[in-house]
Amino acid sequence: MSHQRPDALDVPAIRSAYPILERTFDGTQLVYLDNAATTQTPDPVVDAMSDYYRETNANVHRGIHHLSQEASIAYEEAHDRLAEFVGASGGRRELVFTKNTTESENMIAHAWGLRELGPGDEVVLTQMEHHASLVTWQQVAMRAGADVKYIRVDDDGRLDMDHAREVISDDTAMLSAVHVSNTLGTVNPVSELVDLAHEHDALAFIDGAQAVPTRPVDVEAIDADFYAFSGHKMAGPTGIGCLYGKEDLLADLDPYLYGGGMIRKVTYDESSWGEVPWKFEAGTPPIAEAVGLAAAADYLDDIGMERVRAHEERLAAAAYDALSGIDGLTIYGPEPGPDRAGLVSFSMENVHAHDLASICNDHAVAIRAGDHCTQPLHDTLGVSATARASFYVYNSVDEIDPLVEAVEDARALFA
Repeated sequence: MSHQRPDALDVPAIRSAYPILERTFDGTQLVYLDNAATTQTPDPVVDAMSDYYRETNANVHRGIHHLSQEASIAYEEAHDRLAEFVGASGGRRELVFTKNTTESENMIAHAWGLRELGPGDEVVLTQMEHHASLVTWQQVAMRAGADVKYIRVDDDGRLDMDHAREVISDDTAMLSAVHVSNTLGTVNPVSELVDLAHEHDALAFIDGAQAVPTRPVDVEAIDADFYAFSGHKMAGPTGIGCLYGKEDLLADLDPYLYGGGMIRKVTYDESSWGEVPWKFEAGTPPIAEAVGLAAAADYLDDIGMERVRAHEERLAAAAYDALSGIDGLTIYGPEPGPDRAGLVSFSMENVHAHDLASICNDHAVAIRAGDHCTQPLHDTLGVSATARASFYVYNSVDEIDPLVEAVEDARALFA
């Protein structure tokens, strides 16, 4: 059977839904290459949220009037839509709305970790974890008296899977691994990691913040016990993320947050909890954001996630090749291919990453600079900070030229 590469995206047509991309600075049109931090939001998502506020706005699950009923239905259906987007057949019973991936990590680390971890238990992470995973599990493990171990990253920016097989053992209680590195762009073999964890009766949490926006994800095929992602990285609104969990595991957990909307029965002496997902969604939830995120899922499915992945791979390969020709520049992570996502992190000899980003900004090219919430990984790489260009569906190969020109200017300025 032959596998044809998906058709190229119609970038001009896609860009028409993003008025912000027409902005200019000192007469130069914006080139937005900071998508690994936050993607821009298309008109269909903005319209869905605006329509909600104009026509439906009310609190959910607390009123019998028409607006509350409509808002409740929209909010509940948004759970089902996002579950469908990542292949969770349990629908809302396996999909909890959180603020972001960070809150999802904290929810499981506190609700499960503080109950289950103890002396002699181990949490296994990777050296390329985002602080959302690394700091959370580090701190919870310390409180529980458990140990944390790390799977090494090799010189090519990939996980050392031989080391993974050594580190994951019968003492492992939880594996938490990033699906796609936000610094290296590495696409990790998460199914293999999950299988290793399960072979030792450990659970597996996958950080999908950089994966769900950029490629097809099937949480059931991966067999992750928990999987998290954020709305603002997938053409959706800020302030909302998703936690997938296997239904039996979520049902067994106590809530992480307490308050209104998540209870079954309250007395002066004790309380009991509602069903999943509501027992994890205390207080007034992000209703409009849920509506917007469901619209973002529709928007991306209309484009086609295989096409999104192929587009990102093309752009990453083009940027990698163009930047590789600049003297004194070092690119981190794997060479272009199916195990590299649509971002390129790099450093320049004698030029700090913040200076690189500042000069890029002078060219109206928006990139990221810093440690990208992966300080230990940067220590391992032997660099304090990197510059990062990251791509999305509305970026074109033509936008790589202004990036290269700005980086060349920085090199000449600091030569």
